[in-house]
Amino acid sequence: QIFAMSYPGYPPAGGYPPAAPGNGPWGGAAYPPPSNPPPIGLENVAGYANQFNPSHMAGMASNLAGTFGGANVPQSMYPSTPGGYPPVPPGGFGQPPPGQQPSYGGYAPPGGNPASGMPPYPGYGGGPAPGQPTPPPGQPPMNYPGFPATHPGQQPMPNYPTGPAVNPSVPSYSGSTGPAVTPVTHGNRGTIIDAPGFDPLKDAEVLRKAMKGFGTDEQAIIDCLGSRSNKQRQQIILSFKTAYGKDLIKDLKSELSGNFERTILAMMKTPVMFDAYEIKEAIKGVGTDENCLIEILASRSNEHIQELNRVYKAEYKKTLEEAIKSDTSGHFQRLLISLAQGNRDESTNVDMSVVQRDVQELYAAGENRLGTDESKFNAILCARSRAHLRAVFSEYQRMCNRDIESSICREMSGDLEKGMLAVVKCLKNTPAFFAERLHKAMKGAGTKDRTLIRIMVSRSEVDLLDIRAEYKRMYGKSLYTDITGDTSGDYRKILLKLCGGND
Repeated sequence: QIFAMSYPGYPPAGGYPPAAPGNGPWGGAAYPPPSNPPPIGLENVAGYANQFNPSHMAGMASNLAGTFGGANVPQSMYPSTPGGYPPVPPGGFGQPPPGQQPSYGGYAPPGGNPASGMPPYPGYGGGPAPGQPTPPPGQPPMNYPGFPATHPGQQPMPNYPTGPAVNPSVPSYSGSTGPAVTPVTHGNRGTIIDAPGFDPLKDAEVLRKAMKGFGTDEQAIIDCLGSRSNKQRQQIILSFKTAYGKDLIKDLKSELSGNFERTILAMMKTPVMFDAYEIKEAIKGVGTDENCLIEILASRSNEHIQELNRVYKAEYKKTLEEAIKSDTSGHFQRLLISLAQGNRDESTNVDMSVVQRDVQELYAAGENRLGTDESKFNAILCARSRAHLRAVFSEYQRMCNRDIESSICREMSGDLEKGMLAVVKCLKNTPAFFAERLHKAMKGAGTKDRTLIRIMVSRSEVDLLDIRAEYKRMYGKSLYTDITGDTSGDYRKILLKLCGGND
């Protein structure tokens, strides 16, 4: 009955079941319906079949594209392949577009919660979500996310990706009719997800026991915090204070030490707060950790960077831009300030005439002149959309017989070269960028623990599964194996917990 309710005039006026044969919901015999009912659609409306014009459907499809936030709605309303999924994005499924944490288009970010600043999700009712159109009478209802498909015998509509269930304990409704709506993984490729059956007070008690009295039960801390999402850890902090009147962070600081303590404290900060802290640490004191600044600013989404600017100002009483200016100079400073605006074009359409113009401008600014016009590289690499720049990079390779990275290496040096390369690598393939950073952090004598901790913690709910796959592809061994060989003790245990498995 759930899907039936969305049809006007159903159930029939005479009550249920219908009184006389011949007025059943399918226009045939009474309930149950005939085994092969005609589809309920426009073709059954009297006199409509002759006027039917397929081009109306195409127009409707393009209108829908706006409604669904630029989803790839086929020009014909009906998909050419069964199921009708949107085309595979460049780089395959499951990979957030390089250079940024995915923007979720109104669906839940990893863990099933609204992105910061987004309104809470609508409950799962029988109707469309707020802001989505109600199907006109006589037309097949659209498959709203999380709902069963249309009636038997009817062509399914294109399936739009579903958001993860808001409440994992409630089984999702899968109608017995039509293909199940398969969620398309766009970016929820983390190793850490919301723990089912989560009870923050119970976790607070576990942590209190682990730290009370003589000695600390580190394994209990690893098992508890290492299998909770960041949002859940924030709730544990609150429940701990509610139950014991104590600050969990202070207790952890006093009980733990070394890199293990650093990792746990990093896990307890919200993602934006952690980035703000890392940037502050990268800038303070003698010398600057330029690689940290580049890594954060080149790889985060617009929304994340805008939030980072707000948090940084609130926390450290100066703007992110002021902090960058105080510690960097020249074209490198200009690159970081451009990235710190969080204002990259986010459109997905690519105009090849603009692509070719950009390629010619990049060539003219670098390879084709004495010296380099860095500001031209800066303007194009920091402002253009990801989809556009991917097209620019492949066109550049075709026209100049050299990839953009090698041109950057020939034309620039020092921090600016590293910064520009990081931007290009993030745009091309974010997980590969992070795999390379992790490899560099562990190879050779000594480990760059700050980098290792920062990447393992900050990508654990974003794309660490993809980073692991790229690591294996690029270096022939698993990330898990390298972490095991390069770290020890509780520090190793918590990193392996975040890593989530051996490949």
